[in-house]
Amino acid sequence: QVQLVESGGGLVQAGASLRLSCAVSGSIFTISPMGWYRQPPGKQREWVAGITIHGTTTYADSVKGSFTISRDNAKSTVYLQMNSLKPEDTATYYCNQHPAIGSYYPWGQGTQVTVSS
Repeated sequence: QVQLVESGGGLVQAGASLRLSCAVSGSIFTISPMGWYRQPPGKQREWVAGITIHGTTTYADSVKGSFTISRDNAKSTVYLQMNSLKPEDTATYYCNQHPAIGSYYPWGQGTQVTVSS
């Protein structure tokens, strides 16, 4: 069974940067388009960024220009570099398959990002 383990979150001030990591168990990583998602307090989970198996990236308008998704197939890991963080970026961040796939692996525990003003 595929397991997703997110890490790298924390409490930072507005304008700071964080780099999130998501380790994916199983040999399926190299054939899985992946995505990052987030769930702000009291709100539904939303898609943030996606990356194909060949490295093509897409972003939600709210993070375009500030966040960068990348992947290391050798390490079965997907990353999210977050720059110029804002209080509205506060959320629990998760990784999973790209939403275009239409199905998801079991969700991991996520990693909490809190941005203070």
